[in-house]
Amino acid sequence: MLRIRLSRVGRKNMAQFRITVADIKRSPTGKFIEIIGNYNSHTKEKVFKKDRAEYWISKGAQPSPTVYNLFVDAGVIKGDKVTSWRPKKKSKEELEKIAKAEAEAKAKKEEVVKEEASKGEEKTDSTKEKKEETLKEEKVDISEGKKKKEEK
Repeated sequence: MLRIRLSRVGRKNMAQFRITVADIKRSPTGKFIEIIGNYNSHTKEKVFKKDRAEYWISKGAQPSPTVYNLFVDAGVIKGDKVTSWRPKKKSKEELEKIAKAEAEAKAKKEEVVKEEASKGEEKTDSTKEKKEETLKEEKVDISEGKKKKEEK
């Protein structure tokens, strides 16, 4: 049985893919029958021989889900796209841990809101002055740091 699939080529962190026709038992990067195009996943550039793709599909070659979606975009195959991957299902234990962590975070947030409400919404002038002084000091420190860098 034949499969039309992607074969990774290109350098590290800059993957490009060949669209190849190969036996289903062969490695994706192994021996293939024909290269019918290429796909650059970074630029989304798709180049392939439409007539050869149609020929191999007529001979019974099955496109992989990703290649199928590329062909649907290009109009080689008419129809809806298929799901090419599924996320792993989380176990019940993991789901319970996540729910528990979210509940704890929500409870902490509510406690903080209640504490702020109990202290009162009014802020004293002294706290405002302290904040303004620290902001001024930070600005001075930043400007001094720039001067020091310029001197070096």
